This record gives sequence, C-alpha cells and structure tokens, in this order.
Amino acid sequence: MTISHCIENQYTQDLPFVIYRKPNATQLLGFVQSDRTSYHPNAVNNAGFVFAPFSNTHPSMLIPGEQPIRLEADLSPSPEIVFKAPQSVSQRQDYLDLVNKAIAAINTSDLQKVVLSRKQNVPHQKSISQLLHDLLAVYPSAFVYCWYHPKTGLWMGATPERLLSQKYQTITTMSLAGTQPYQDTTAVDWGAKEREEQQLVTNAIVSRLAPWVENIEVGELHTHRAGKLLHLKTDIKARLLEDGASISDILAALHPTPAVCGLPRAWAKDFILQYEAYDRKYYTGYLGELRVTQDVSRARHRKNVENLAYTARQTQSDLFVNLRCMEVEKKMAKVYVGGGITAASIAENEWMETLHKLSTMGRVLT
Repeated sequence: MTISHCIENQYTQDLPFVIYRKPNATQLLGFVQSDRTSYHPNAVNNAGFVFAPFSNTHPSMLIPGEQPIRLEADLSPSPEIVFKAPQSVSQRQDYLDLVNKAIAAINTSDLQKVVLSRKQNVPHQKSISQLLHDLLAVYPSAFVYCWYHPKTGLWMGATPERLLSQKYQTITTMSLAGTQPYQDTTAVDWGAKEREEQQLVTNAIVSRLAPWVENIEVGELHTHRAGKLLHLKTDIKARLLEDGASISDILAALHPTPAVCGLPRAWAKDFILQYEAYDRKYYTGYLGELRVTQDVSRARHRKNVENLAYTARQTQSDLFVNLRCMEVEKKMAKVYVGGGITAASIAENEWMETLHKLSTMGRVLT
C-alpha cells in the first residue's frame, strides 16, 4: 500500500491512521483503524501507536495493533527551499515579555528552567501526501510522522528527540537541549547557557529513572544535527529492575521531560499553564510504538546443526517527544516552536531561536 492510498482510504472517510518513519530508516510504517472508536493506552498489555498530550487536559489516544503495516513511497529528494519565518511586532513583544517574566521567576523562586513556546499560523497549498513526502525527504535523521484521528485532528512532524526505547529489560533515552543553526559543520562552540541547560536536563532524567532502573550509563555530550538545526545531546541507557517496573512507570517518570517542560517539573508546568496563554494540545507530548511485536531472527544450536535460524517474538516500545510539529488544516498549518529559559537567557536570543525552529518546519509548507 502506498502512502497516498492509505491517506485517501482513511482521511477521506474520517478514519484514524498514522504513517511514520524512524530516524535514518527507509521503511515507512503505519497503523490504520476501520472505525472511529476512541482507544486509550490504559491497559497494561495494550499495544499499538500512542499519541499523548503535554498535559492531561487532552486524552492520550491509541490506534491499536500488534504490528505496523509496511507502506511504500517515492522518497526522491525535494528541492532546497528557503523559508523566511513571519514576524509580528505584537507576537515578538508578547514572547519577549513572557521570557522576561520567566527569568524574573527563576531569579526569585526555586524555578531553575522553564520551556516556553508559541504557535504560528503558516498558510500552505499542499496536499497531505505532498507535505508528508517533503517531511520525509528533508528530515532523514528525524522521526517523521503523519497522525490523524477525528478527536485530535491532523498532526505532522519531524522530531529529533527520542523519549524512550525499550527492548527486553533495556531502555534507552536521551537529553537534548540548546539550539543553533547548522552551517555546514557540526564542529561548533556552545555557550555556558546551553551547556548548563543540557546538564540540568541530563541530571534530571538520571534522577527520575533511578528508582526504576540499574546500571545507568550516561554517554558523552555531543553535537547532534536535526535538519538545519544543531543541538547538544547526551545518550542514556539503563536496565529495568527485575521486580517489575513497567513502561507506564518509566513514562510517568520521564514525561514531560525537562527539555519540554523545565525544572523542577511541577513548578515549570504550573508556570507554563498559567502564563503561556495558549493550549499546547499534543505539542511536547509523545508518540510512537507501544508494546508492538517484533520478529527477531536468532541462531539455535542443536547437535549436528549449526546456526539453524529461527524466529522469536518480542514486544518493544519506541516513543518520541512531539517536537518540530504542526497541526494541519486544509489551507493553514499551526506550527509549534519553543525553547528552554534559564537565568542566563536573553529574551531577544530566545525569540530568534523560535524563528530558526519555525524556519525549519516552514520549508515544507512553502
């Protein structure tokens, strides 16, 4: 089945579906639903593709299924497009005021970091299939997706940040912070503000995982490219404790991460909900495969038979933070962008960071 066929079958009939591609992969995958029933990831053993919000003001949705279907698409490169992010004097001032309010709160309370965001309406004339094609072509190293459900609307994105991957008892996650434009090299300098922010995020993730895991391994800090942007990244790996920590426990410990909310989490989330002055919905939530079944080839050793291949089945989860995303309507897309604010932040620089991020997503809307 092609992506255009899948979209035609599902979207025109108002039926839930998701099409996605994992980072640096070539295979397109999907889940489809034959009715409009709303499923939610509440049961311990349910499986499928989950789409969860930033906060519980919106429901977590699930398109159920044990395994994704495989889809086909033409992934020929798209032409290089330059998109100039729209600027509004009033929007700029509102964001500068919000950032300065956050800096003042950080300097006078226990708040250490808060992630502030905004959304920008960007017109477009493209079909859903063309938008998805361009996202896939422009962002080969991101988790690219197109999600639709009558209860949530149509969302698309290309996120660089994995929230959690679980295989057997091993989990992997990452901390991601800091942003600067990519200019032909990843050998760049990072300021004290970005390095401090990244360390805060790493420390918080390790602390939240500690009650549920053992053998935590924290990788080397390095620069990670995501399309036309660079970030600081640290990979984190651990083993689940044998006494039964579940994927739900780990998700509750991690989400929302310091990279999309702040520190301490409760303080930052309260600040966001009180002052950000708009509804994030599913932006900075998470999405991906939940307890899906994978066929794994192994070698079985028997007398007189060497390396006899057989297939085992395992379940795994692979979830991503919903960044670099947009809520798509027929002729308009609502693009969501934001950045982390610390005591060292400068409001004008934070505004410019949102423009850089907006430009990366705006390229596929042009």
